[in-house]
Amino acid sequence: MKKVFLIFTLVLSLLTFAQEKKGAVEKMSPEQQSILLVKKMTLSLDLNQKQQEEIKALLLESAQKKAAHQLAQKEKKEKGEKPTATEKFEKQSQLLDAQIEFKAKMKKILSEEQFKKWDAKQHNRKGKMNRSKQHRQAKQ
Repeated sequence: MKKVFLIFTLVLSLLTFAQEKKGAVEKMSPEQQSILLVKKMTLSLDLNQKQQEEIKALLLESAQKKAAHQLAQKEKKEKGEKPTATEKFEKQSQLLDAQIEFKAKMKKILSEEQFKKWDAKQHNRKGKMNRSKQHRQAKQ
């Protein structure tokens, strides 16, 4: 009986510890997120200093908007409010407009070759996310 209790306690503590680590990534500030992303892009796209600064500002603005939106969504969820079909449409439309604007700004900042490489990575990333989403849905 003592062994079962000991094993149960160890498993429970390991699960709790693993969950704490996952949350550490989510607690980065928008500034930290943008700095890390610019560094990754510098390595993969060979950005010059001017490009790094422009992209950092663009990513920071985007990360701040995202953080504010997530906070607003969290507050709505806590209040138990559910969006209407019109609100869902507006949210999707605004998201797509923001993505179009972001892509246009990136096209101005990056050279043609860098933009092609960046765009290909974006499509590859979205493809992976879609496959992962489909896999999760199939499991359910």
